[in-house]
Amino acid sequence: MSDHEEQSANRLRRELPEEVPPAHPSAADASQAERTQPGNGLTGRQRLVKGLWPPRVTRAQLIVALLLFGLGFGLAVQVASNSDSDSALRGARQEDLVRILDELDDRTQRLEDEKQGLEKQRDELENSSDQAEEARKQTLEKERQLGILAGTVAAQGPGITMTIEDTKGTVEADMLLDAIQELRAAGAEAIQVNGVRVVAGTYLSDADKSVSVDGNKINAPYRFQVIGKPQDLEPALNIPGGVVQTLEKEQATVTVERSSKIVVDALRAAKRPDYARSSSR
Repeated sequence: MSDHEEQSANRLRRELPEEVPPAHPSAADASQAERTQPGNGLTGRQRLVKGLWPPRVTRAQLIVALLLFGLGFGLAVQVASNSDSDSALRGARQEDLVRILDELDDRTQRLEDEKQGLEKQRDELENSSDQAEEARKQTLEKERQLGILAGTVAAQGPGITMTIEDTKGTVEADMLLDAIQELRAAGAEAIQVNGVRVVAGTYLSDADKSVSVDGNKINAPYRFQVIGKPQDLEPALNIPGGVVQTLEKEQATVTVERSSKIVVDALRAAKRPDYARSSSR
């Protein structure tokens, strides 16, 4: 290289700036870069879990979940109830099942007869030429029926007589009340016990080794006179674990007799309500 060329090269170097060494990134810049990188170093499974938890539930989804829970709970309770009933029936004897079916059939028939009677009254009112007279007749009939239920009029008809001999003094008021409840469930329409008329508000209590019915003390033997269908009333008392068996466990003697004519003539005075008044106009 000639002296002239060497001088030109040295002049060019002096005119150019010195090379700047590359800057090293600071720790803050590195941290920022890591945060801005996609995935932030997480694996695919970690990113999936991070996206699913915590769950983001909308109000509509929460309402649907509550409704489904309530429906499932109701179905579970119903299935459990049916299972208990089925297990109880599976443990019963064949004759007990037949008696239960007969009682259900009888109650269904009574409801059907009542329905037909109401429909007949409706048709008579609609078709009668003298609707006022027909309405009056039905009103009087309804009054007699209500009088029988309230105990203000005497009644007679087929039914049973149940006599309970209690020589040991072990029969208590709740046992007689169970008998009344069972007779009512079997379709009894009028009941009197030892000359005391049993009505809807009747209460029984123990009274010095005897029983009080609506404040009237009665002594053994306890004699029930019941008007209703004998074929329903007697089996209801003799079901396994029923009234007769319970009383016999207490060393009482129970006899039940069917009759085509039972007279219930013990009366209750009609009581005027103190506060209730008819709302009909």
